[in-house]
This record gives sequence, structure tokens and C-alpha cells, in this order.
Amino acid sequence: MVQVTAPVDPAHRPSRRTWVIGGVAAAAALAVGAGTAWYRLQPRATADGSAILGLVLPDADGKQQAVGQWRGKVLVVNFWATWCAPCREEMPRFVAAQARDAAKGVQFVGIAVDDAAKVRSFSDELGLNYPSLIGGYGAIELSRTLGNDLAALPFTVILGRDGKVALTHLGPLSDDKLDSVLGRLTRA
Repeated sequence: MVQVTAPVDPAHRPSRRTWVIGGVAAAAALAVGAGTAWYRLQPRATADGSAILGLVLPDADGKQQAVGQWRGKVLVVNFWATWCAPCREEMPRFVAAQARDAAKGVQFVGIAVDDAAKVRSFSDELGLNYPSLIGGYGAIELSRTLGNDLAALPFTVILGRDGKVALTHLGPLSDDKLDSVLGRLTRA
């Protein structure tokens, strides 16, 4: 096989700038591809809720709390932050639902993407009547493994008494949807 190449014209050689831009573009493409591959390999939410029930996180006072201590209850786990306006808007509804449905075996648990001092202050201000655990910024990645593909807040996961995931919801949870799911799970 004979290979024929055209002579290289020095006036049409790629410039150093062209090589640098090409190299940066190639590196960016590799980084995006590697990040996508890494994300796809991360554990995803299981239908049995074991990813949530296996969590142990500190509360706002620094005491380690196992989410599994609420196994057997209808468990509403809400990822939130003090700087998240939609989170702050939906939390009073969660406080009301916790007060109303606690006797039916419903337990709300917040996982804050924040630091303990801010969570304590906001909890006092709101009169939070359910535990809020401190996940810090790592809680966003944790929520992704549970189905929060956009890594946005608020994000809520509801488990039935059997520990199975009954609902995952990104964004503020409406009263109607919350009441419907809790009603169905507390009758079961």
C-alpha cells in the first residue's frame, strides 16, 4: 500500500493557539465523559429504602442519629437548607403534618444541607417538631443516589412502614400530594 501525503505549507500550519484550544476542548470532553461515567456508577435508590434507613448523621446538637431508629413508621425524609426559599416555605406544612399524623405512626426527618448553627437557629425560629440531621454539602450527593438527578432542593423521599420507597419528589411537596401519600400509607 502506497501512502501519499500532501506537502505541508508552513503558512497553513496550526498555530500554538489552535493546539491549546484543541487540547482544552479535548480535556473538557474527557472530564465530562468521566464525570458522567462516575455518576452512573454511583448507587441509586433502592425500592426497599435501605440507603435511607442505613444513614447515621449528627443532629443539630452533634449527637449521632440512626435513621433506622424510625423503621416501621411512615418516614418522610426531606433534604433542605436554610438558604433554600422553597424549603423554608414547605417546612411549616411539614411541622403541621408531623403534629397531626404522629399518632398514626408518621415521622418526618430533615436532612440539612447546611451547618449545625444555622439549622439550630432556623429550627428554633420555626418551632421544628421533628429531627433535622446535618448532612452538610455532602447531603446533595447523597440525595442524588436516592434519585435527585438534578441535585436540587427541596427533595423528599417517603418510605412506607415496610421500608419501601413510596415516593420521591423534587421541589416543594403540595399539601394534597403529601396528604394523599400519607393517607394511603397510614391506612395500610
